[in-house]
Amino acid sequence: MAEYTANENILEKLASEPKNLWKRLLIFAVILGLIIWGNSGSNFQGLTEKGLNVARAILYGITHPETMLLFDLSTKGIPYLVLETISIAFLSTFIGACLAIPISFLSSSNIVPKPVAYLFRAITLMIRTIPALIWALIWIRVTGPGAFCGVVTQSICSIGMISKMNISAIENLDTGVLEALDACGANTFEKIRCGVIPQLSATFVSTAIYRFDINLKDATVLGIVGAGGIGFPLNDAIANARWNRVGAFLIVLILLVIIIEWISTQIRARLAHGAR
Repeated sequence: MAEYTANENILEKLASEPKNLWKRLLIFAVILGLIIWGNSGSNFQGLTEKGLNVARAILYGITHPETMLLFDLSTKGIPYLVLETISIAFLSTFIGACLAIPISFLSSSNIVPKPVAYLFRAITLMIRTIPALIWALIWIRVTGPGAFCGVVTQSICSIGMISKMNISAIENLDTGVLEALDACGANTFEKIRCGVIPQLSATFVSTAIYRFDINLKDATVLGIVGAGGIGFPLNDAIANARWNRVGAFLIVLILLVIIIEWISTQIRARLAHGAR
């Protein structure tokens, strides 16, 4: 009898739900129209013989890498270039995360007046609007090519992304804790130290680790335009069709990204669920 009543309740609940079939059909038609419109701009004419030869050469290079590069300890060897890439990603993430913290508080409407928050939000939006490659092309004219250009570029890009994530965390603060501290007579510093930082520290660290993943991958791309790291020698090897060298670079990059991704995932999981 109880099961029959539960089934009746389910049927009544389904019957009482609003009928939005026409809305769903409209959304489907809009999406289908966008797909057709987007597909009309792409003109695929098949793979050329030259393109197939390049694909075969890349596959051959990955399966037959130039192993001498793996053990070359000079500045042109893979160990040095990988360490430089990791250093660029780590340093730029650290600088960007540190600078993003005050900017995040100044962009949060529950911390500062709304005009001030909107001003700093506009600044972070401007940073996020410009792609990292454009930032690199701008700063390479200022600092010259090299690892320093990569650090400056990725630090600025990190500020935009980390600030956006931090603002959401700050605006979702449990204000009850702050009100309790205020009732106890705590000053502003004590409220930040005891009521704000404990709520936000795990989120801030998790966001910084996630940004480090992004910076590590972007450092390779930015290196193509001369911003340091492994990207420039990789691009040079591709331009000169040295596929064995390309294979060595790609294998190391794939392994590096997998290892860093696994480590960062474990750290973020511990931060999210607490150490066991």
